[in-house]
Amino acid sequence: MKIIRTILKSHYFSEQPPILIDIGASGEINKKWKFIAPYSTCVAFDADDRDFQINEITNSQFRRLITFNRIVTDEQSSYLDFYLTKSPYCSSLLKPDMEKLKPWVFHSLFEVEKTISLSAITLTQSLSQAGIDYVDWFKTDTQGTDLRLFRSLSTDVSKNILVAEFEPGIIDAYQGEDKLYMIMQEMHEREFWLSSMDVKGTQRLSADYAGKVGKFKSKRIFRRSPCWAEVTYLRQPFHSSERQLLLLIVFALLEEQYGFALEVIDFGESKYRDEIFSQCKKAVFKKIATEKWKIPFVIMKRQLNKLFSSFND
Repeated sequence: MKIIRTILKSHYFSEQPPILIDIGASGEINKKWKFIAPYSTCVAFDADDRDFQINEITNSQFRRLITFNRIVTDEQSSYLDFYLTKSPYCSSLLKPDMEKLKPWVFHSLFEVEKTISLSAITLTQSLSQAGIDYVDWFKTDTQGTDLRLFRSLSTDVSKNILVAEFEPGIIDAYQGEDKLYMIMQEMHEREFWLSSMDVKGTQRLSADYAGKVGKFKSKRIFRRSPCWAEVTYLRQPFHSSERQLLLLIVFALLEEQYGFALEVIDFGESKYRDEIFSQCKKAVFKKIATEKWKIPFVIMKRQLNKLFSSFND
């Protein structure tokens, strides 16, 4: 949307660009950030065993991209054990709870193949070394330690975060992990609201029976149960500065939360006399009108799919 460019090119962000934190990025940009990346500074973490480095990449998709080759932790420790599992997506600072995982069909993916020692850094240390004293969007996917990392930020930083993304567990997968219910309680108390939740899962079926039934049949016949979730929280606008309100509008639009965007705009108009809020309102209504025209086509496509399905039957 043109209004997003208008906001991010305004004087509010010339000296204070959006700061995006990405923990567990795996070398890929958050899809939600592609539109705002050229105006933003991203701090990304990628753990490996090289000597400590802070890299600032100039020819990236971001205005600035700062990378740390360190495992991020809430503890003050130079090195920590890291459990490498059969599936790299299950590797974690926390040891998998294999006994609790036994009933689940993806049990074997969590088998520890090797334990290594990785250099560690806290979020507070890393932000200080990067010369950053605020964060606007916090995203983390660390296999069990998301909430403790969020809690490890100083109050001055955490109280001004506008968006927080987590990927917590629902079932018992790691020893001492941060769970979804813990995050929901914490974020409610911090005046955030849940913008989206994408629940992921697998079948509750032991490996022995899965082998007898067959992998293909087990996926088709056995119901998938919730095991973890991707959640995104937006902050309530109650104590926000003008810059934060404008950025909250941008983030709401990226989240396709047009109603909340209008709510923030109304709050901004009641508190400040900046013409940019009325521009935002016009842009949001224009976007809503554009989206409205897409609805009949979606309905028509569904009806045609049903028609073709009946012919096939």
